[in-house]
Amino acid sequence: MINEITNTIQESIAVKQSLLDNKELPAAIQEAVQYCIDCFRNKGKVLLCGNGGSAADAQHIAAELSGRFNLDREPLFAEALHVNSSFLTAVANDYDYDEVFKRMVKAAGRNGDVLIGISTSGNSANVVKAIRQAAELGMITIGLTGKNGGKLNEVCDICIRVPSTDTARVQESHILIGHIICDIVEKTLFVV
Repeated sequence: MINEITNTIQESIAVKQSLLDNKELPAAIQEAVQYCIDCFRNKGKVLLCGNGGSAADAQHIAAELSGRFNLDREPLFAEALHVNSSFLTAVANDYDYDEVFKRMVKAAGRNGDVLIGISTSGNSANVVKAIRQAAELGMITIGLTGKNGGKLNEVCDICIRVPSTDTARVQESHILIGHIICDIVEKTLFVV
């Protein structure tokens, strides 16, 4: 069992090292951070969506932005699109599950806002549809995916692709990237 534990930790470290070794990833993260900063400076909002573990990551990142990360400061408007279970289940029942995030983006998204779509495969139909809707509204679209990027790689303004196909390792990296975004946004907007 100890070997299994240490192997898993080593695998996680290897993926994080590959994030450092890939020269394009820090630049993509920096670009995503700047879009979020510009959005908040213009009184906009950051919306996030994903399914399963990616939904949990979306909610986690939204909470860090809207509540606080490291600083006691004013809240920022950030929301995960799945948190209204009545809306989610009604739209899934009355329309289709693939429409749930798209419909909420259409209701809440505005030109200049940011949508972060999280999908390890990059192919979650409801996330892809939400990204397309956001683009129609003039929102900035950011994808967090695994190695190949899937369909999100084709439709997002920025697609941050974690260089792994292992879902757990990709999700661990997504929350790391989310924390980096939250940290820099917070320091930029609230530290003088």
